This record gives sequence, C-alpha cells and structure tokens, in this order.
Amino acid sequence: MPLFYLKSARTSDPASGLSGTPEPAEPAPPRSRLRGMDAVRAARHAVAGTFTGVPRIFSLVWQVSRPLTLALAAATVVAGLVPAATATVARLLINAVTQAVRVHAGQLPDQGVVGPVAGLAWHTTVTGAVFGCVVLQLGVFLLQAVTGTLRNVAAELLQERVSQDIQARVMTKAGGLELGFFEDATSYDLIRQAQEEAATRPVAMISNVYGVLQGCVTFVSVVALLVSLNPWVAVLVLVAPVPAFLADARFGKVGFLVASWSSPIRRRMRYLSTLVTTDSVAKEVKLFGLANYLVARFRLLGATFYRRQRRQVLSRSAAATGLGALTMLVGSAVYLYVALQTAAGRLTLGDLVMYTTATAALQTALQTLFHEVTGVYENNLYLDTLFRMLALSPAITRPEVPSAPMRPVRGHVVFDRVWFGYPGLSEPVLRDVSFEVPPGATLAVVGRNGAGKSTVVKLLCRLYDPQRGRILLDGVDLRELDPDELRAAISAVFQDHATYQASAAENIALGDVRHIGDRALIEVAAERGGARPLIEGLPDGYDTPLGTWFDRGVNLSGGEWQKIALSRAFVRDEASIMVFDEPTSALDPASEQELFTRLRDLAEGRTTVYVSHRFSTVRRADRIVLLSGGSVAELGTHAELMARDGEYARLFHTQAAAFLDPADQPTEMTGA
Repeated sequence: MPLFYLKSARTSDPASGLSGTPEPAEPAPPRSRLRGMDAVRAARHAVAGTFTGVPRIFSLVWQVSRPLTLALAAATVVAGLVPAATATVARLLINAVTQAVRVHAGQLPDQGVVGPVAGLAWHTTVTGAVFGCVVLQLGVFLLQAVTGTLRNVAAELLQERVSQDIQARVMTKAGGLELGFFEDATSYDLIRQAQEEAATRPVAMISNVYGVLQGCVTFVSVVALLVSLNPWVAVLVLVAPVPAFLADARFGKVGFLVASWSSPIRRRMRYLSTLVTTDSVAKEVKLFGLANYLVARFRLLGATFYRRQRRQVLSRSAAATGLGALTMLVGSAVYLYVALQTAAGRLTLGDLVMYTTATAALQTALQTLFHEVTGVYENNLYLDTLFRMLALSPAITRPEVPSAPMRPVRGHVVFDRVWFGYPGLSEPVLRDVSFEVPPGATLAVVGRNGAGKSTVVKLLCRLYDPQRGRILLDGVDLRELDPDELRAAISAVFQDHATYQASAAENIALGDVRHIGDRALIEVAAERGGARPLIEGLPDGYDTPLGTWFDRGVNLSGGEWQKIALSRAFVRDEASIMVFDEPTSALDPASEQELFTRLRDLAEGRTTVYVSHRFSTVRRADRIVLLSGGSVAELGTHAELMARDGEYARLFHTQAAAFLDPADQPTEMTGA
C-alpha cells in the first residue's frame, strides 16, 4: 500500500474526543479511470501487491498450527475438484437413466454402460448403471459435506489460535516500545487497527489464498470440460466476470481508505463510551450531568461514520449487482447454445446437464476466484498495518555490548547538562539541567507546575532519553546500560500510579512479579508502604480483589490506593534507587507525616529521589533542586536555600503562611 494512501486517510482535525468537527477531511479515492498501458500497469501493480503479503502471512499461520493449516489446504483442494466431479456424475446419471428408458421402452437387451470418463467405461445392466451413478453421486455429496465441515472446523480453530497469537505479539511489541510511543494519537490508531482489524485478517487472508487455490483447481477441471464443447464458449465464460473483479478490487481499496480515515472517529467513540460505562470518572459524569452530552457526542460521531459507511456499501453493492447481471447474461447465452446443440441431436441430455452445470460452476468459481483475489488484496492492506506495528523499533534499545552495572549498584546519579523536550512541543522542558546525587543520599525536586519535575524522574528511569547531555549511574551513561537491568535497580511510585483490578497481594507483588507468590515479602512491603492495616481490614485480607470490575471487588479511596502503590515500590527489595513522584498527594497529613518519618529508615542505604510540593517534607532531604522554567534555579540543602533567601525561600514562606493564616490559600506545585 503506498504511503500516500495511509497519510491521506489520517484526519487533520486536532480537536479532542469531546469537541471539534465530526467531519474530518476524507481520503482522496484512488483514480477510477485508467486507460491503455496505465490500466495494464495498474493491474500488474495490484496483482503484485496482492500477493506480496502472502508469504509472511502463511509463515505466521504455519507457525501457529501446522496441522490446522494443512487440514485447511487439503480440504480446499478437494473442494476445488467437487464442481467438476458433480457435473461429470450428473452427466453419467442422466445418460444412464436415458439409456434405461430407451432399453425398457424398446425392449432392447439389458446392457448398460457408465462412461466413458477419461477413456474408461464400466459395462453392466441399465439398472446397475443407474445404481452405480447414484452411488457415485452420493459419494461426491458426502465428500463435499465432509470437506466443507473439515474446512469450517479448521478455519474456526485456526482463527482463534491466530487471533490469540497476534494479540500476544502486539502486546509484546507494545511492551517493548518507549513511553513516547503511547503519547501520540497516531500510535493509538496503529495499535487499535493492529489489534482489532488485523487480529482476524490473517486467517481471512489465508482462507482467501486457499479460495484462490480452490478456484484454480475448479477452473482447470471445469475448463477442460467446456473446451471439449467449444473453446470459444470457454473463453466467453472466462472473460465475463472480469469487469466485476476490477470493480471489486477498486472498492476494496476504497473500503480500506474509509476504515483508516474512520479510525480516529472510532477511537473517539470508544473513549466517549468508556467515560459513561466505567468507574474511572463515574462520579463527575453523574455530578456534572455529563451523560447526555457524551451520548449525544457519541451519536454525532457515529452518524458521521455511518454516512460514509452507507455510501461505500451502497456504491459497492450497486456495482456488484450491475456487473453481476453481465455475468448472468453470458451464462444464459451458453445455456441457450448447449440447449440448441442438444435439440439438434449433437449432444445428449447428459451432456446438456454436464455443460450447463459446468458453465454455472465455472462462473461461480471465477467469481469466487476474483472475489478471493480481491479479499487477499484488501486483507493485505489491513495486514500491512499489523506488520508495520510489529516492525516498529523502540527508540530506547539495549546496546549491542551493554556496560555491566556495578554490583551492587551504588546509586550515584549525575545529570550532566541535560536537555529534553517532548514531541510536538516547540520549547524544551528541561534546559541544561545539572545536579548530582551521592550514593545513599536523598534528593528532593521542587518547582512550580510545568517546571519539569516529573520529567526528571522519567529520564532517570530511562522512560525517555535526553536530546542533549547525559545521565550517569555510578559513572556510566544510562544509554550504555541494558534498560531492563537499569530498571531492575530502580523502584518508583508515580504521580499517576496504576490501580490494577487484582487482589491486594497481586497489586503489591506487581512491583516485582518474580515474587508474586511470596506472601511473606508482600506483607513486609505492605508494612513499609503503610498499607498493612488497610489490607488486614479487607473482607479477604490480601486475597481481596481491589476495584469493582470483577466479582467481590472492593473499591478504595485515593489515599488507600496510594498506600498500595507505595507498598508496590517496596516489594522490589533489591532496588538501589527509590523514586517517588508526588508519593503523598492523596494521603492525609497524618499518613504523610508517618510515611516520611519512616522513609529515611526504609530507604537506608538507597539513593532516594522524590518530587513533592509540600515543604514540610522537602526540608528533610539531603539535597534540594529547585527547577524554574526547565532549568536549575537553586541547589543545596534546606538551610542553605533558606539562607540564600531566593525563590525557594519565598515559596517556603508562602506555603508556611498558608498554614498560619487561614485567609491564605496554599500554592499548588504538583508535578510536571
């Protein structure tokens, strides 16, 4: 698929899922009129593009299940021979019945013959000939039924196996991609199409390929029958379905473009549905009366998608009906020719049945063949999205020869003239940031909203790489380390921590999944994170499901969830670096004071970096970095910064005054 079509199928509407026009620009359709050599070249390009994806799809399906793939292939080949066999047996049966009628009416000797077929004939009585032909016909019918069942069973089972395999591949690929990939709308479209569209397309494409194989087998076997009647009749029957095939191919491309164009719309519709049907924002939806607005917006976007879909379906159906009539007209002309030949005595009644059946079978086979080729082409367009997804290379990779981190990791962190900016933003978030955290020391990062505090944490965890400068761990650039080994040495609680719909024990153990069955370690981590009293008060203790998505689930408050997240950080007992991004934002003052009172003991011997906007806790850090406008404005201990009487001191006094004077409001400085 040319990249042009993929780009043209994207919406340029920058609006959110809750506003903006529901009518983004449509993709430019492929040219519908091609003449002369242009048409030949376009057809050749289409055919070549149709089958380029077949080897990789066949390889994928073959890896999933060889027996099912072979069973599907065998059933397809046999099914391809059935039409010719059906026509031939019908001819034998009609001729045998005609022969029996003639023998009994003329009281002739009871001598029947079955055949000839491929130069062979079976001599018997007329009754035996009729009986033999009926048995042959029954055998063909049984063979058709058995192969049809085998093909359906193999296709259904293979579909499930392949769908699961592709979902796992997409999940594996997504799990290895950098954080920035998930912060782009185009990436979400790519993932959605890879998971939803491409999950069913591989088996559909293989079925299409096998359908082409079946059509070819039917084509060869039936054409041989028609050529014996008249070569020109065979040519006429072959040419008639071509216009329908070309139209179907064109509409297949249009359908893909419409699907690609509509992907952002469908994603926005899914988002609106999620807002109303899940518990994540249920309180605000009900309090602010948002349900009707969200449903109306969903209907508006749905109507836009439906109009485009309806236009495509109607156009495709009209073209198929009109061009299908041409095929039927040619079929009727062949029937007339065979009937006239039979009436003139040049063909038998059996020949009449065989040739008319063969004509119908060949037309059906050709239509099926062209339809399957179109299906291969169309599915290949969608599967190109899947393979583009699977071919993505993460921006953060393991070096060919990674530097071995010191054992044990001391936790000496250095930011050396670091610059970083998020994709799509014109200004960098961090500008020439430099600071050092000695092994085992505690660093607090403070600043106003948007100063870049949380970005420092993400860079330290190597969720991003700096555009300029470097970050050192024990003297080694993070980019020279194996990302998995680096992250194994870090435990973190993020401002937007996860709330897993799982048991309390599992929620904690996910901090180090290797210990998911180690209840003793989980209980120790819960004690460190302050979640033990909470968990022991749950109906089933550590086995209580948290969240309400599944049976017997218990919902927690924001502060309770944060204690679970803190415990999850402490379950990674081997981590040498602890990172806390607003770890107490949802805790009450008493719980916050208790946590930070214990934090020095809990993180003893570990380098600790935390982002906080509460100066009552910041003042206890060994070193404080104040970020302003993405740069280091001040650096030192609490006493040093207060003595300097700069911005840190002003912010500290402002917050302190808020507690002393009820008329004042605290300055919020949540993470960036």
